[in-house]
Amino acid sequence: MKKIAVLTSGGDAPGMNVAIRAIVRSAIHYGMEAYGVQDGFKGLSENDIFPLTRKHVTRIINRGGTILGSARYPEFKEEKTQLIAVENLKKRDIEGLIVIGGDGSFRGAQALSKLGIRTIGLPATIDNDIASTDYSIGFFTALDTAVESIDKLRDTSFSHQRCSVVEVMGRHCGDLGLYAGIAVGSEFIVTPETGFDKSKTIAEVKKSFDRNKRHAIVVVTENMTDVHQLAKDIEKATTHETRATVLGHVQRGGTPQAFDRVLATEMAERAVYLLSKSLGDKVIGLNRKDLEEFSFEEALSMKRETPSKRYGLVGQLKN
Repeated sequence: MKKIAVLTSGGDAPGMNVAIRAIVRSAIHYGMEAYGVQDGFKGLSENDIFPLTRKHVTRIINRGGTILGSARYPEFKEEKTQLIAVENLKKRDIEGLIVIGGDGSFRGAQALSKLGIRTIGLPATIDNDIASTDYSIGFFTALDTAVESIDKLRDTSFSHQRCSVVEVMGRHCGDLGLYAGIAVGSEFIVTPETGFDKSKTIAEVKKSFDRNKRHAIVVVTENMTDVHQLAKDIEKATTHETRATVLGHVQRGGTPQAFDRVLATEMAERAVYLLSKSLGDKVIGLNRKDLEEFSFEEALSMKRETPSKRYGLVGQLKN
């Protein structure tokens, strides 16, 4: 294999640029040419493909986002669009493709793999919802952002004897809420894994204030409830001033922290190595400190296990 390409797809995640950098430099090491695809599968179908050199990836290791851009492109579910993308790669004699993204991105990569393109998937999503890896690229940087923000909210909540309801991202996975809740000493978390019982949550917050606590922190995963309404209901029930804060897309940006940089580099090098051996249909995952490979079918069919012991910590330490 002489030519490979890389694209980033779906929601951006800190560490994507680190992976792009490692892919280009590893390709040079293995004697291959690297190409970049602008704006994910959209660029692949629109033939927006260009050579990537060492110069393109100089001084990007500390940059958030992705220099290749990303786009959600539902049209790529159609086979005719996939065939156009395959043809665009073949025109340039590109035989291998690395897709950096989440589960939606992996479905697009799987489709290309079935059409004869040797494809490797790198899990990069702040939601950490890829079951085939312990941690995905970008998760810990997003977690640091959430923790820093909630720490600041705690300072003012303590000063004014308030309750703060904080919404974090995560989509259908509660890892960001769970880890942030433990890291900031949150009294309560609401995630897809815990479910949401409004009356029970409000009763627990009220009980906390009745024990003379000066403040309370409730961390909620997005899409679980209207946090602004929840804040009003808590304030009405407890008579303590309550504010809701939606952290939103600030969690996607920022300089990738060390763990994400190392993870992205190691996964990217493994991906290029596999392509240098003409291997495809692989998703790279981290399993207890070691990298493993799964087929796209295996990776996409896995179910994420709920870390029940970690959820128990929140309940034990809220008193």
